Amino acid sequence: MPVSPDQFTAAVTGRLTLDVPSFVHDPFAGVGDRPADPGDPTINEGPPARPAAVLIPVVARPEATVLLTQRSSDLSNHSGQIAFPGGKIDPDDASPLAAALREAEEEIGLDRRYVRPLGYLAPFLSRTGYLITPVVGLVEPGFELTLNPSEVTDAFEVPLAFLMDPKNHQRQSRELNGQRRYFYAMPFGERYIWGITAGILRNLWERLSDPIEAVSERA
Repeated sequence: MPVSPDQFTAAVTGRLTLDVPSFVHDPFAGVGDRPADPGDPTINEGPPARPAAVLIPVVARPEATVLLTQRSSDLSNHSGQIAFPGGKIDPDDASPLAAALREAEEEIGLDRRYVRPLGYLAPFLSRTGYLITPVVGLVEPGFELTLNPSEVTDAFEVPLAFLMDPKNHQRQSRELNGQRRYFYAMPFGERYIWGITAGILRNLWERLSDPIEAVSERA
């Protein structure tokens, strides 16, 4: 069922907050791509993770969409994959939100004036050594994008309803360094959304699916 921007913001209310997760400033990475649980002892194992942030841009169209990017094949990490705008948190960034907005401007030219921040999801541990803090933002239509070709080769939108439908959440696996790695995938036409991006979207669904369904049923 299509999800309107009003339904989405109603679902977010009371579920997400713009308070920065307390452990984002002292992260320790475990193994694999998965949500970071502050009670998980593996967070205290291994070298400190590098802090990063991504923006989950929910575009406020009549039927809400999520703006995603295709990473450049020249990048050293996750090259060619579908991702959210985002990157490393710099020392000058006041918060993960500030980093995500800055990176969105640098990567795809998304002017932060169009973005209304709604709240953080739990940080996500990356196999490549990043602790990624996702921030959800509602993006007003009317923006224009200018892609940085050294970082992204495309930007496109996927219906939020598709991404929030658990029937589209495929549990897949592949061999990596002699070990079987499990991950989510959400194929959409020719777009293969998987790994960290699909995992973060799955986390968003877990946080918001019940409120979205309840609001949709009353509409």
